[in-house]
Amino acid sequence: MSAQTALAPTFDVEKIRADFPTLAREVNGKPLVYLDSAATSQKPHAVIDRMTKFYSEEYSTVRRSIHLLSAKATQAYEGTRRLVAKLLNAPETRQIIFTKGTTEGINLVAHGFGRKFVGEGDEIVVSATEHHANIVPWQMLCNEKGAKLRVIPVNDAGELILEEYEKLLNERTKIVAVGHVSNAIGTIHPVKEMIALAHAKGIRFLVDGAQAAPHMNVDVQDLDCDFYVFSGHKACGPTGIGILYGKVDILEAMDPFLGGGDMIESVTFEKTTYAPIPHKFEAGTPAIADVIGLGTAIEYLQGIGLENIAAWEHELLEYGTKVLSEIPGVKIIGTAKHKAAIISFTIEGIHPHDIGTLLDNEGVAVRAGHHCAQPVMARYGVPATARASFAFYNTKAEIDALGQAIRKTIEVFA
Repeated sequence: MSAQTALAPTFDVEKIRADFPTLAREVNGKPLVYLDSAATSQKPHAVIDRMTKFYSEEYSTVRRSIHLLSAKATQAYEGTRRLVAKLLNAPETRQIIFTKGTTEGINLVAHGFGRKFVGEGDEIVVSATEHHANIVPWQMLCNEKGAKLRVIPVNDAGELILEEYEKLLNERTKIVAVGHVSNAIGTIHPVKEMIALAHAKGIRFLVDGAQAAPHMNVDVQDLDCDFYVFSGHKACGPTGIGILYGKVDILEAMDPFLGGGDMIESVTFEKTTYAPIPHKFEAGTPAIADVIGLGTAIEYLQGIGLENIAAWEHELLEYGTKVLSEIPGVKIIGTAKHKAAIISFTIEGIHPHDIGTLLDNEGVAVRAGHHCAQPVMARYGVPATARASFAFYNTKAEIDALGQAIRKTIEVFA
């Protein structure tokens, strides 16, 4: 990532770390070094305490009762919708739909948009760097409809080849679905430019923002995307909650994903009419506590400042890249000019699973595997990588600990 905003003088990483109880623990007798935030972020006391308060003092379902507890729960629940709309700069709160996570958001679009507007011979475009959650739903849709999945190629650095992308767009292309940031190699894709190219041909565009929304300012109006999805658990919030943003016209034209309570306007045995958006896509009793917890997480992140988070994480990325590049035998996979704070790497002669195990012995938590991105691994000719992913609560001292643990791991296999 380039053109980083300078850190505010008030940014204090040690003070921030005190907000996260898990970071104070030990693993295998050593201080925990948690470098797996791309998989899931740690949770601050504020989120944990808010959910506990809801369950212990305020618990009720939402929108279905007129008593005080239900009114308070509904107020807090809908308050999160307003917070998310502000976070993404969405024009209207009704464009914010609660889902179980990024995966469900993508599946919702594949069902509600895809099954209605994609037909035989049509095409769907994804990139070679996608998470499985942004591949499999589109494959399922293509198999059902007789459509074709087209793939944007990636160069050795991990950057999408835009000239080839533009060639893929044609009159049969119905939607493009691309990750804002690659979870496997950290590339920040030029989605704004890609969206403009798609819209010039009347093509819809979905952005998978799971690795972006918690780490940088996202403005859906500036991007002009048709859909944007992300997960709460990667944004210091609870698991089981996510967000789908969509443009009003297309959300209103889409079919519901699930049927049942709360997504209806009226029901008879002859006919059902659906509630207006967003409720058309929110069938059943929702994850109320998780929604409220997400709202608190968003307030927490905004209190620190997304610009401060992006600036500090970029410092960590640069420092981590330097530390790992100086270790003989370590190869960084993904060297794009614009990257998020993710370093995917291999060590010559050592399987990534062994790397992960030996680092864990030193108290260093990284992810080892294909990162739910097997096509990316195939592109680089490796079965898996080890991945260190940094968050605003990490320190350069922790990166030093990672480097020392890697050197110890190499010594074991020497």
